[in-house]
Amino acid sequence: MSISKVIMAALAAVTLLAGCASMPATVEGPQDVNDPIEPFNRVMFNATLALDKAVLRPTALVYRRIVPEPVRNSLRNFLNNLDSPIIFTNDVLQGEFNRAGVTLLRFGANSTVGLGGVVDVAKRWGYMRHYEDFGQTLAVYGVSEGPYLFIPLLGPSNPRDAVGWTADIFFDPLTYVQWREKFWYQTGRWAVDYTDLRARNIETLDEIEKTSLDFYASVRSLYRQSRNNEISNGATEVQDLPDF
Repeated sequence: MSISKVIMAALAAVTLLAGCASMPATVEGPQDVNDPIEPFNRVMFNATLALDKAVLRPTALVYRRIVPEPVRNSLRNFLNNLDSPIIFTNDVLQGEFNRAGVTLLRFGANSTVGLGGVVDVAKRWGYMRHYEDFGQTLAVYGVSEGPYLFIPLLGPSNPRDAVGWTADIFFDPLTYVQWREKFWYQTGRWAVDYTDLRARNIETLDEIEKTSLDFYASVRSLYRQSRNNEISNGATEVQDLPDF
């Protein structure tokens, strides 16, 4: 990742939770399972949560209020389309050639007929989006996740996913493109991406926090469940399962 993307990752980190779940909001994970640095993780979790409440949630509320839903949906389609090279690369690395074909078809159709990805025409044709990243690829090859981590400002993770996140930077062709306004474009891309995801999940995240006996443990459990679902190629949508 270029230095500008590192800065953007820090900006994006204030999401705490970028997605939400259709599973019960009261899910509580075991307090000490595979979480050897839980005291540190909890401190980072609480600091990130405070930042989310102070900055990102209010921003997401304003975004949802002033940007019409059709425009928000078009932005989401465009941002999803930009992730296609990363998804395609990981499809191939996992030997999922049928899924790779779907990703390639979606990218071609949405980038042309879909006006650069603003319209998800491939979905209308029955080619549904899926997501893959290098953390999932490592899991397919048998790499264990390691201990749970709540990375300061970046949110829930583990060593395997942290390495995967870094590798995906090099799978994104835009990492190598150089132009004068690149920093501002990439900053805007990440800011809109995470603000939009946060805006889509305000009520459910609020409900999870409200009904959880231990919000930290719930986030830990939901993160693990969503990652396991993605690794097994379960049906995952941004609106349905956590997208941390």
